[in-house]
Amino acid sequence: MTVTLRALLGASVAFTLAGAALAETTITVATVNNGDMVRMQGLMDDFYAKHPDIKVEWVTLEENVLRQNVTTDIATGGGQYDVITIGTYEVPIWGKQGWLESLNDLPAEYDVDDLLPAIRGGLTVDGNLYASPFYGESSMVMYRKDLMEAAGMTMPDAPTWADIEAAAKAMTNRDAGINGICLRGKAGWGENMAFLTAMSNSFGARWFDENWMPQFDQPEWKATLDFYLNLMNNYGPAGASNNGFNENLTLFNQGKCGMWIDATVAASFVTNPKESTVADKVGFALAPDNGLGKRSNWLWAWSLAVPASSDAKDAAKTFINWATNKDYLALVASKEGWANVPPGTRTSLYSNEEYAKVPFAKMTIDSINSADPNNPTVKPVPYVGVQFVAIPEFQGIGTSVGEILSAALAGQKTADQALSEAQALVTEEMKAAGYIK
Repeated sequence: MTVTLRALLGASVAFTLAGAALAETTITVATVNNGDMVRMQGLMDDFYAKHPDIKVEWVTLEENVLRQNVTTDIATGGGQYDVITIGTYEVPIWGKQGWLESLNDLPAEYDVDDLLPAIRGGLTVDGNLYASPFYGESSMVMYRKDLMEAAGMTMPDAPTWADIEAAAKAMTNRDAGINGICLRGKAGWGENMAFLTAMSNSFGARWFDENWMPQFDQPEWKATLDFYLNLMNNYGPAGASNNGFNENLTLFNQGKCGMWIDATVAASFVTNPKESTVADKVGFALAPDNGLGKRSNWLWAWSLAVPASSDAKDAAKTFINWATNKDYLALVASKEGWANVPPGTRTSLYSNEEYAKVPFAKMTIDSINSADPNNPTVKPVPYVGVQFVAIPEFQGIGTSVGEILSAALAGQKTADQALSEAQALVTEEMKAAGYIK
């Protein structure tokens, strides 16, 4: 063989290998560091077996950081991510702005009609599904049945806030390191303000009146914040202003919370003996009300979407179909059991006889179905959204108010000072945005 022929053959092989490498598409997935998302990363062998031509790189971030990074990237068309994890707040706004790809062309096996109507509706704009729900949630009470029994008390299936306060007081045992209640205190529109906004609905409060005037100077917000601070100061953990979903999950699983009011998705973790020291002692109840006709439960879906700036849209949609269809639920069930399947997205899951045996399944779907984003408050409002206000400005003002109220929890200011600051700040921002004069 001549040198020239060897060179040509070598170049041919190199070109072939380069072509094979180019055929592999790499997508970057930005997601939140919640348990269900972390579990998905451990099941990627199934995806790669089905799609060997797609490589997935992960960017897994704390909730507040994820929101900031993804928002900056998509608003600037940065194209850093091919799949983003976003929620019910962002999808309608970003979909209308043309920042997201429609998912209407997902394959028939995806079965879009199987999505729960409440969840699907929140992710659809003008007939286009702009994100696929990975899990859906409301919020509910998770409590220690053993501690309630020891206190001679029974948790109602539909408790009031007075019931919650009485239970928190009865279960608090500082000597044993048990806090009667754990609630979100970490600042963020999707952290403490998700909880406090939903809570305020049950106290008759609202962010804005019908003319977009902020309402933090009204007695309903004063009642909400006073009650919250009283609960947390008397029966909550030290350093609660630093605690969000993951921190409280850890505390509850370590046996340090008598009660926790938070996302229904937490139920699978607090009842998992691999993760929770109190797995066999947990009961569930609806989020509390105040007798005004509104419970303090929210409606949310962590969902996967494709930014319009992605240059690997087909591969991104292939991944989303894998991660959010019925086969994925069956995969998780086969590996981890039905209790650990991502909840709250598909009608078929709640008609599954095996899933119906899961102790929190009914409470979860009842909580999701009872949330009403279109009528979230006692008094009329010009916005939709239970634990958020569905306007673009909310991400900024929600986080700013969250910082103010978190500082009140930390003892850096009084409730009155915090509400006065919130009122002034939101009023200024709404004037700047042109909602009010």
